[in-house]
Amino acid sequence: MKPLVDLSGKRGLVVGIANESSIAAGCAEAFSRCGARLAATYLNEKSRTYVEPVASALGVEWLAPCDVRQPGELEALFERVKQEWGGLDFLLHSIAFAPREDLHGRVVDSSAEGFALAMDVSCHSFLRMAKLAEPLMVDGGCLLCVTFYGSERVVENYNLMGPVKAALESATRYVAAELGSKGIRAHAISPGPIATRAASGIDRFDELLERAAATAPAGQLVDIEDVGALAAFLVSDAARRITGTIIPVDSGQHLMA
Repeated sequence: MKPLVDLSGKRGLVVGIANESSIAAGCAEAFSRCGARLAATYLNEKSRTYVEPVASALGVEWLAPCDVRQPGELEALFERVKQEWGGLDFLLHSIAFAPREDLHGRVVDSSAEGFALAMDVSCHSFLRMAKLAEPLMVDGGCLLCVTFYGSERVVENYNLMGPVKAALESATRYVAAELGSKGIRAHAISPGPIATRAASGIDRFDELLERAAATAPAGQLVDIEDVGALAAFLVSDAARRITGTIIPVDSGQHLMA
């Protein structure tokens, strides 16, 4: 009998690996361990030096640049998917950005430009990827993104990313509803706080980690391996009847008031 989670032969695109400690890297490791074929992206030439060693260690078949702010770059990425593989089975969107001055201030003080940029990179890019992936997922597929419980409640210092992640979660539900008839599923994974390079941009993030460890029923922080295990299950055929969910992997922290 095959393992319950078997991704052999499935083609997956991982967007958002920054280094070996990033959530996307943890997910890519799980996908690879389960037999998936992978492609990954890097933001720019500077970041490529950090991404290439991770991709090489995981057997990633090819890398491509992807800065969603650059006109045409996202479209070129999916054209590469079409040329290399002829189709796509799953996608992980693990990117987010907000200008520092907007992220570190009050939400009510955020600039229109900063709010729009954060929403474009962190949320609307997922919709763009879903649209580009749709014609490549002729036999169905799965689209994943990464959120945080600051979307549901006010988390000190999470600030502007709270409304942005709330929008991403809502977008995920609509993607699941609109593409469901084609066998394309969508989920948002909601990890507890993890010490990644991206998270370091949040003011006083170390305090957030301490609070999470103190309040989670399990009394432990999650890591990128925990997120990867969930991601591998969600893109597998074992989860073929599950879609449109916001799934926490946070040692139960979301349960606590």
